[in-house]
Amino acid sequence: MAVVSPLPSGADGARIELEEVEAALLRSLAEQLRDFVAPESADAEDPLVALVGLDPTATTPDDPALLRLLPDAYPDDEEASSRFRRFTERDLRVAKAGNAEAVIAALDARGLTIDVAGEDIDRWLGFLNDTRLTLGVRLDISEESHDELAALPEDDPRATLFQVYDWLTFLQESLIQRLMRSE
Repeated sequence: MAVVSPLPSGADGARIELEEVEAALLRSLAEQLRDFVAPESADAEDPLVALVGLDPTATTPDDPALLRLLPDAYPDDEEASSRFRRFTERDLRVAKAGNAEAVIAALDARGLTIDVAGEDIDRWLGFLNDTRLTLGVRLDISEESHDELAALPEDDPRATLFQVYDWLTFLQESLIQRLMRSE
């Protein structure tokens, strides 16, 4: 099981030690999340759109998991939400995909022992949070359903997905606790 410990140097951050299967799982999840949130290619015809990061075609996502990651800013005002989404969604997607890409790069560069410090802290926590939110929507996790999902029989297809969700929760919580101790 993953171990989160202080950095040997005593610097702010944490060291995450993973087993091979955990590293492979994290990499796979990061690739899937990156592809899930990545913005469509910018409109090459309009340099202003590309420069400013506008997304004139941004619409409220139909996928409930994507809507959880990219919520409407003004749920009671569709027009205001649409305008806000056009100006913010591309950058939000780029940031979320960038967090996933940073996790992939760390796993590729450092293998099973990863030191998370500096700006990597926010990237790892953002990735873990976004991945948990996505899985949580897919599993329809709530305070009421958590114990029921935890007790699923192994042959239920949701059981493995819940175990991944639970492991990500453990990893996120361990990382946060370690970072709070180093402050």
